Amino acid sequence: MTPRTSRQAKRAARREARRALPLRRRLLPTWRVTLGAVLGTLLLAVGAFAVLYVIVPLPDPNAQAVAQSNIYLYADGVTEIARTGAVNRTDVTIDEVPVTTRQAVVSAEDRTFYQNRGIDLKGMVRAGWNSLTGQGMQGGSTITQQYVKNYYLTQSRTIERKGRELLIALKVDQQRGKDEILAGYLNTSYFGRGAYGIQSAARAYYGVEASQLTLPQSAYLAALLQAPSAYDVKTATPANRERAVARWHYTLDGMVQLGFLGATERAALTFPEPIDPQPATGLAGQAGYLVGVADDYLVGSGILDSATLKAGGWRITTTFDQQKQDAFVHAVQDELTDELDPTARPDTDTDVRVAGASVEPATGRVVAVYGGPDYARQPYNDALRQDNQIGSTFKPVDLAAGLTSHHSSGDGHPITTETRYDGTSERPVTDGPTPYAPPNEDDLDYGPVTLRQAMAKSVNSVYAQVGVDAGLDHVRETAIRLGIPGDVPGLDPANTSMTLGTATPSALDLAGVYAALANHGEAHRPWSVAALERITPGTGPVEAPELPEHIPATALDRGTADAVTDVLRDVISTRGTGAAALDLGRPAAGKTGTTDANLSAWFAGYTPELAATVGLFRENPKTHAKEPLAGTAGYARINGGAFPTRIWTAYMSAVLDGTPVQSFDLEPSEGNGRPAGGGPTGTPTATSTATSSAAPTAPVPSPHAPGGRDGTAQTPAAPAAPAAPAAPLTPRQPTVPAPEPTRPTAAPEPVTPTAPAAQEPTQPQPTPSTRPTTDRPTAQPATTAPSKAPDPTRTPGPGPSTAQPPAGAQPGTPPPA
Repeated sequence: MTPRTSRQAKRAARREARRALPLRRRLLPTWRVTLGAVLGTLLLAVGAFAVLYVIVPLPDPNAQAVAQSNIYLYADGVTEIARTGAVNRTDVTIDEVPVTTRQAVVSAEDRTFYQNRGIDLKGMVRAGWNSLTGQGMQGGSTITQQYVKNYYLTQSRTIERKGRELLIALKVDQQRGKDEILAGYLNTSYFGRGAYGIQSAARAYYGVEASQLTLPQSAYLAALLQAPSAYDVKTATPANRERAVARWHYTLDGMVQLGFLGATERAALTFPEPIDPQPATGLAGQAGYLVGVADDYLVGSGILDSATLKAGGWRITTTFDQQKQDAFVHAVQDELTDELDPTARPDTDTDVRVAGASVEPATGRVVAVYGGPDYARQPYNDALRQDNQIGSTFKPVDLAAGLTSHHSSGDGHPITTETRYDGTSERPVTDGPTPYAPPNEDDLDYGPVTLRQAMAKSVNSVYAQVGVDAGLDHVRETAIRLGIPGDVPGLDPANTSMTLGTATPSALDLAGVYAALANHGEAHRPWSVAALERITPGTGPVEAPELPEHIPATALDRGTADAVTDVLRDVISTRGTGAAALDLGRPAAGKTGTTDANLSAWFAGYTPELAATVGLFRENPKTHAKEPLAGTAGYARINGGAFPTRIWTAYMSAVLDGTPVQSFDLEPSEGNGRPAGGGPTGTPTATSTATSSAAPTAPVPSPHAPGGRDGTAQTPAAPAAPAAPAAPLTPRQPTVPAPEPTRPTAAPEPVTPTAPAAQEPTQPQPTPSTRPTTDRPTAQPATTAPSKAPDPTRTPGPGPSTAQPPAGAQPGTPPPA
């Protein structure tokens, strides 16, 4: 038998054997067929890749690298706020970049850079697998690929762009040396602060030339490449600062792993703090703050990445209303800045800062912010910072959580706005995770008071217990649903003091929370960009990312939100800590807040159509350490009911002037309605003995009990009738002076170690027809007070407060009031 005949016989035998198999086996391809198909597919893929490699040219880098400006407009779409985005870049040669800087960048971004051929297949597969298995979205791009994307292509996230990136990266790696590629990458990468390239970054972060960078500085600049804006430790949130420092450590560890750095030298390195950000040209006045809020929204929402935004070429129509923005600036100037005298009071009237924001409740549109007096002089946006405790402006969250917790106050009955709690100062909180006995201001004892009354006077001992009764985890969840970011410091249910506002959301975050209350519990994340267009000279508009829809989420049911609003109306009344806001002359609700040691003071409030927040604090411009507000403008203590409420009132009066007066359309849930006649308000008692929060042991105080302001219990005069005599006080409480025949105004927010006012009966929110019209009473000025008549919303005194943290305060978490 010939070989040919033998092969034919074998094939025939195989065919016969296959025919004998069951049908389902015969339908499966043989291994020879499978192998042939795989090899054919691979050959086709290799051929296609080879063809594409040949026909895809290197693009013209100059055409893609031309810088353009971003144009920011007010909400009218016409008035220009600022122009930014021209690329701040100075190219340098690889010889001008220290070897340690190159090594740091390779260790941070592509540890196989000197071995790979432009792409790293293992890294791409590993990144894809990690992303699929829930270890977070990870990139597998090499330095060469990132350089190609920056220099030749765009930041668009498409399969077509990724494919071109791979092909061009292979070509670039074949045609250029590693040093040339690394130099191109270092010159085109974005480092934050508007700095493109390593030379601009060295100047922006350390005020030096690239050639002068030290090893620790180089490692930090390399760490910035992963998240340029978020990892700027001078402006980052506390959580992002931790991530930035962790990335710095990761970079140095990589240098040790690759043999660039010894372990002993690595252990001796410390984190190199960069210099403060320097203002960009063209952003003076309020422009820089507005641009910062818009940029933060675009990047934080994932609409654009930092590099794409900073590269320029965008027309951005914001939500900012120029008239409202100007009104905010004038309110701060008129109500605060004009009363400061840094020359006469250099220790107290310097470094005073204001954070403010205003949001439309129905839409979530940010209509105005106050980030500072002038971006050219102060390039920190105080409206976005998250490092000031908000104090008692958090108490509405405690109340909302209590009303929705389905828990009891200790007597088996659900918590309502009319539930009575023991207002005894320094009453130990029961069942809290940590010991806590917060004092009321001036250690005043209020006896049994309702939650409505306790909100008007901001009674610490009551709301510390309410938060625990509601469940601190539930309080935290309620805060996050309303709009407080979950990662801000102080929002920790493991500490009982969380109930009194140790959290540190920004002024804009807090404005969103109060806007949600005004919107009957429907919460918007505040947004600041209404339209986004990509402009390319000569070709006109091109495709831009779509902006997200602004659909509110239900943070609270309407009955609960309206019940909280109804209670907050009593804060803006003749017996509430926000009485200065009565000057607005229309229905409003709000809450004051003052933190321990007088480190910050707040007012957050709203009318049916607009919400706004104002925070006040002092900060050392060199160390950025917080300084007490005590002594500011010559007054011993600055409470939330003082400057913050006055600024809020001036702003709201200006922007709402001439608009129809709107009333709150409230539908509070069952059991949370306003008591007949407004209900009596608790009076400081003559005992310091704690009583059960659920079982009152003292009679309801007279509705004619004395009111007060700024820690000095006083009997405010009423326009129609003289005030009743003061109730007896304990020896530790201040003496009640005689009433003055003038209009009662703000009873400022109590700080923990210092005094709230004695309480008066709660009554409905005044309307323009019932608002008092008599003159404002005058407080006794301090020795350093300004010459003009001081405002009664501040406590006069000789100098800065020397108050110490109160008894019962938890270490590291002073109880705000």
